[in-house]
Amino acid sequence: MLKGKTAVITGAAKGIGFAIAVAFAKKGCNIVLNYKSQLKQEVIDTITALGVKCLPVKGDVSKFDEAQEVVKKAKDEFGSVDVLVNNAGITRDGLLMRMSEEDFDAVINTNLKGAFNTTRHACGIMLRQKAGTIINISSVVGLIGNFGQANYAASKAGIIGLTKTTARELASRGITCNAIAPGFIETDMTGVLTEEQKKRMTDNIPLQRAGKPEDVADAAVFLAENRYITGQVLNVDGGMVMN
Repeated sequence: MLKGKTAVITGAAKGIGFAIAVAFAKKGCNIVLNYKSQLKQEVIDTITALGVKCLPVKGDVSKFDEAQEVVKKAKDEFGSVDVLVNNAGITRDGLLMRMSEEDFDAVINTNLKGAFNTTRHACGIMLRQKAGTIINISSVVGLIGNFGQANYAASKAGIIGLTKTTARELASRGITCNAIAPGFIETDMTGVLTEEQKKRMTDNIPLQRAGKPEDVADAAVFLAENRYITGQVLNVDGGMVMN
């Protein structure tokens, strides 16, 4: 179903984004790897070893014009944009009473505005195709909040609102839009935590363990392959948040 399609993944240099790129490559998708600063050659090699084409595109998706260029290069190279995964994200943690305007804006601009920017540029292509899938990476923090993450929680909650509106606006043309809300996932971002901090996190997870980037990647492929799910938020969190 996905073989020969084009998947654009933002923030794909490592972690969850890279795992998503690999998962779609295994399904036969040509991959557009968006990154902001550095991309290791081994990342590209891993994708191409799966027998698909890989186009690395440097660009800061928080900037409207650079996001447009990412989408344009994907269309120019492969002729279509079939899957868009908005994964690019940053953190600038701090207590609300001490958080700077700069740190708040930086997180909102990358996590939320970045998703808007790429969606805004990709949706025109998908509308003309009368097909497409948009998957936004939110977070359980966007559902329940988290101490010291007012900016991050706001950006990820905003992603959910953006997802549901996008789903409603584009559904009539066969385009789906869903969000994934990961919980505690083993990445470089969580790797800086102490063992005590990690234990406190896993104690609140019914499955009693952290997830892996591949868990999120599998969910993304599932949402791309299912054509009758749209406007939903899929928690990948080991049961941490039960609605």
